Amino acid sequence: MILIKEVEIYSPDYIGKKDLLVAGTKIIAIEDKIEIKDIDCEIINSNGLKLTPGFIDAHVHIAGAGGEGGPATRTPELQLSQLIEGGVTTVIGCLGTDGMTRNIESVLMKVKALREEGVSAWMYTGAYQVPTPTLMGDVGRDIALIEEIIGVGEIAISDHRSSFPSTNELIRLTEHARVGGMLGNKAGIVNIHMGDAKNPFQPIIDAVEKSELNYKQFFPTHCNRNDYIFEDAKEYGKKGWIDITTSSYPYFPQYEIKPSKALKILLESGVPLENITFTSDANGSLPDFDLKTGELLRLEMGLPKANLTEVIDAVKEENLPFEKVLKVVTENPATILKLKNKGKIEVGKDADILLFDENYDILHIIANGEFLKKDNKILKKGAYEK
Repeated sequence: MILIKEVEIYSPDYIGKKDLLVAGTKIIAIEDKIEIKDIDCEIINSNGLKLTPGFIDAHVHIAGAGGEGGPATRTPELQLSQLIEGGVTTVIGCLGTDGMTRNIESVLMKVKALREEGVSAWMYTGAYQVPTPTLMGDVGRDIALIEEIIGVGEIAISDHRSSFPSTNELIRLTEHARVGGMLGNKAGIVNIHMGDAKNPFQPIIDAVEKSELNYKQFFPTHCNRNDYIFEDAKEYGKKGWIDITTSSYPYFPQYEIKPSKALKILLESGVPLENITFTSDANGSLPDFDLKTGELLRLEMGLPKANLTEVIDAVKEENLPFEKVLKVVTENPATILKLKNKGKIEVGKDADILLFDENYDILHIIANGEFLKKDNKILKKGAYEK
C-alpha cells in the first residue's frame, strides 16, 4: 500500500488537495484525510507536489522502425527507461513504414515484454501498406481475438510512401477494424499516418461520405507536420480526432508547427479539447525528403520525453491551464482508445501516477501500483539496459 498525503490532485481536472491511497494495482481511496494504522503502508508526504495520471503515448515504434535510408538506418527497439524519462506509464505500439521486412509478431512480443517490465502496453496491427500485414489474415480477426491489439495502423495516406488505398479499400479496412473492435470490446480504431500531399484529409472525407462510417473511426496523426495540413486540421478537428506529433518539431522547425503552440491555436480555432491528443512517434525515424526528387536528405529519431517537453511548454510558454493540457496525454487518448482503467485519477482506476514538483519535474512515477521512479531516481530498467 502507498499513501500520498496532502497532494494537489489533477484528475486531470483539478480536484484540490487530498490524500490518495493505492493498494495493489489500483487507487482505492481519495479523501480529505486518510489515516492508516496497523497496516504496512509506505507514506509519501507531498510537500506541495502535483499528482496527475501517468501519461499515455498512443503512437510509439516500440520494436523499432525506419529503414528509409537502407538497412543501416533501421531504428532500435524502445527501452523501458525512455518511457520512464517521459512519464509514460501506458504505451501503444505500431509498426510503421516497414511492413515488408519487419512484422507484427515482433511488435506483439515487445508489448508482452514491456508489460513484464512494469508498464501497460497495447498495439495496432498493420503497417503503412494496404493490404496491410496482420497476424491472422484480417485486421478484424486480430483485433477481436488478440488481447493486446486494439486497432489497426499506422495506415499511410497522402504520402509518397503510401500504397494509395482506394476509397473502397479504406472503407473495407475500417469496417473490418470496427467490427473486430465491437466483437472484442476494443476501440477498433484506424490510426492514420498523414503525409505531405495537398488536401491530406480527403481520403478520410471520401471514405466517410461514401459509407456509414464516421470521422471518429479514424485517428489521424502528424497533423502538425506542415502549415497546410495544420490549417485543414483546424476544421477537421471539429468533426474527428486529431493527433499532434511532438518529437519531430525540434528537428524540422522550418516545416512543423510547434506542438505546444499548435494546441493553443487549435483551441482558439474552436477545436474541442477532447478531440486533441499528443503522441511522440518515438523510435520511429523522422526523415527529411526532397519532395521534388524523392531523395532522402537526413534522418532523425524521436523520444517519448517529447510529450512531456511540449506539455510543460504549453503551460509555461503558451499559458494554458495545466489541467487542460494534461488531457491530451491522459484522459483523451484513454477515451479514444477505450482504455477504461487509464487516463484519470479516480477510485477503481489503475494506479498510474506522476508526482511533479513546482518546476514540473517528475519526482515519482508509479505504474500499476509499483514505483518506477522515486525521489528523481529511475528504479527499473529493461533487461539489457546498463
